[in-house]
Amino acid sequence: MSAPLRVPVLLGSVRRGRRSLRVARFAAGRLEAAGAEAPLLDLAEIDLPIMEERLHKLDDPPPGLVGFSRAIRSADAVVVVSPEYNGSWPGVLKNALDYIHGEWFRKPVGIVTVSVGRFGGVQLHNHLQLFFLRVKALPVAGMNVANVESAFREDGEPLEPRYEKSFAAFAETLEWYARAIGGAPARDGD
Repeated sequence: MSAPLRVPVLLGSVRRGRRSLRVARFAAGRLEAAGAEAPLLDLAEIDLPIMEERLHKLDDPPPGLVGFSRAIRSADAVVVVSPEYNGSWPGVLKNALDYIHGEWFRKPVGIVTVSVGRFGGVQLHNHLQLFFLRVKALPVAGMNVANVESAFREDGEPLEPRYEKSFAAFAETLEWYARAIGGAPARDGD
């Protein structure tokens, strides 16, 4: 039997009334039901200030940043759940991602984009793929959630059965890459 994977779910929004929290709860719950450790990394709780310098160059990192870095560094894979804002990512997500770099090295990443509209954040998905390729992570799985208000309940349960099937395939791909890569070491100082 394989050891449980550690797959944190990074929620890329702090907006009041955020619908992407529903999808992050769904993702974490399904990953845990499949045997993974899937803590929710909520940027509203981590509360990072505007980045002045990357973590590895800071003598006095802001509270929450070291834990955030450790969570990414120790993960077998990461799921990023984010709404699309004006065709791209929320500033808070970009800010958090820019604080760290080497932690992403060869890390399998699953991208789940969320939108209240019918396209499900497809433009954001493309932007995140480019970012993760740039930091030498491996964006290997993707899922778009359209019309989130009518697709998920507040507690994270899907109202549309297609999301169960879609996420199962997403998680299977992410797990395959995480096990195949086998915890590639992060790099420092990039």
